[in-house]
Amino acid sequence: MLTASQQKVYDYLKSRSRTGLPPTVREICAATGLKSTSSVHAHLKTLERKGYITRDAGLNRAIHITGDDDAIPLQVPLLGRVAAGQPILATEEIEGYIPYLPPRRTSDATYFALNVRGESMRDIGILNRDIVIVKQTPTAEDGEIVVAMIDGEATVKRIFREPDRIRLQPENPEFSPIYAKEVTILGRVVALVRNY
Repeated sequence: MLTASQQKVYDYLKSRSRTGLPPTVREICAATGLKSTSSVHAHLKTLERKGYITRDAGLNRAIHITGDDDAIPLQVPLLGRVAAGQPILATEEIEGYIPYLPPRRTSDATYFALNVRGESMRDIGILNRDIVIVKQTPTAEDGEIVVAMIDGEATVKRIFREPDRIRLQPENPEFSPIYAKEVTILGRVVALVRNY
């Protein structure tokens, strides 16, 4: 647990770590409103002792944030295909990893990535050979873009629940909706990666 002043110093250090250059002690004073450099040194020592930062002895600007998970991209497994009946993250299905920095990280969130094959979602900008980042969840709201398993195949579509069936809606008029009594939702599409 940090005091308000320690938290202010830590938050400033985190914001500066994203720019690449750690601040000087005087810059920390100016940014946080602390009056003396000795106060900053005391807070830095406490942050180091509590494991929030590390410092290189005798060097200026040698402050490193430890465990700053919010600033480190996740390595999301890229699945070439999803086999029916197999766990979604079966290691033999992983083709590689895609870096992804979620807007807000939660410890219980699991992500995976899939190669998009086809043009059924082109009108909303999901093109053939794109990679979609998917937040694994068994549920989705009507209208959300999901990866769903139907007849042993994974597909990317908008989902809509109708009175007696589920509609997986493409975003391209050249493709027809897919109707089913039930589908398995593997997750919601949360990001797109396109390589040129």
